[in-house]
Amino acid sequence: MGGMNADWLSQLAPAHAPPPPGWWPLAPGWWGLALLLGLIAAGLVYRVRRPPVRLRRTALRELKRLEGSTNDDAHLAGELEHLMRRYAVAVYGRETVAHLSGSAWLDFVVAHGGKDLAGDAGQALLRAAYGSSVPADRTRWLKGVRGFLGTRR
Repeated sequence: MGGMNADWLSQLAPAHAPPPPGWWPLAPGWWGLALLLGLIAAGLVYRVRRPPVRLRRTALRELKRLEGSTNDDAHLAGELEHLMRRYAVAVYGRETVAHLSGSAWLDFVVAHGGKDLAGDAGQALLRAAYGSSVPADRTRWLKGVRGFLGTRR
């Protein structure tokens, strides 16, 4: 054992521990969890904030309520007209719908799904909604309004 110093431990560099692991960058599992939570949050926001779908459901519920609520044709016609107007303004925008009246309004309704309101049925609905006495075709009115509310933008 010649040439070896008995105090060889003192010649070594001082001991030091590696730094503790930090929070950043995240491990791949955390990235996956963050991505999954982000997708779930985006899906929930999309589901809750789909205005046309939510509006359509609400309008169809109101239509169902109107179907059995009154026997007065003039009142029913007014409520149906009001429901279609509110729905159209909410879905298609005030600029597109607010200026429409009479035949132009009926053409818009027919073009967007209210096929049963074409011709005499639509004219009768408008006249009854605004106070004229006309023979009512409630079945076609309700079917036409349902078609208009059921279409997508």
